[in-house]
Amino acid sequence: MGFKVGQKVVYPNHGIGIIEQIEQKQIGSTVLPFYTLRLASTNSVVLVPVDNAREVGLRSPISAAEGEMLLKNLADDFASPPTDWKDRFKEFSEKMRTGDIFAVAEVLKTLTYLSQFKPLSFREQRMLERARYLVISELSTVCRKPECDIVQRVDEALAAACAKHARRTTRARAAGANAGH
Repeated sequence: MGFKVGQKVVYPNHGIGIIEQIEQKQIGSTVLPFYTLRLASTNSVVLVPVDNAREVGLRSPISAAEGEMLLKNLADDFASPPTDWKDRFKEFSEKMRTGDIFAVAEVLKTLTYLSQFKPLSFREQRMLERARYLVISELSTVCRKPECDIVQRVDEALAAACAKHARRTTRARAAGANAGH
């Protein structure tokens, strides 16, 4: 899996970047090739060892077809999260670190839903904002549309997912209440 100069890539938890160059760096007595990656979100530069790119989670953006699948998944119901915020934060942090945009979308859906009922902790609020940015920026890139066009589609999908989850939760509570009589 080699990337080329000028290619767009996704750096886990930071989003879209562009490979600006592939350069040799001396580390101790060894000379190793590195990708020089400019992150779109911060305009900062990250060096990723070519040999470790896969372990780091550097990947190509999803395809346009996968982008449509991601929007569809965003509108689907989701599993109820752990109620303890520490367990939830740990689980969500692991999903964010994978770099898998579908896992990031699960975090986005769940935190969006939870934020409708109670204020999120500062850390969860930051994670929600980061997940939202990662999903919107990657969709914007793969759909070749401005982020403002993607935001509306993401918001509609999230609203659908939250409504489905709320209906399922209400039905489950009603079934539980009826079983108790």
